Amino acid sequence: MALQELFGTTIGQLSLFTIGFVVVMALFFMWFFSKKMDEDARNAKKD
Repeated sequence: MALQELFGTTIGQLSLFTIGFVVVMALFFMWFFSKKMDEDARNAKKD
C-alpha cells in the first residue's frame, strides 16, 4: 500500500525526487568542502 502510493502517485514521485535531490546535494557538498579543506591545508603549509 505505501509503496504503491510512493511510486504510483504524483506526490509520492515528487517525494522520491526530493529525497534523491537532497542525497545528491549532500554528497556534492561533502566532496566540495573536502576539496576546499585539502586545498586550504596545502596553502597553509606554503606560508
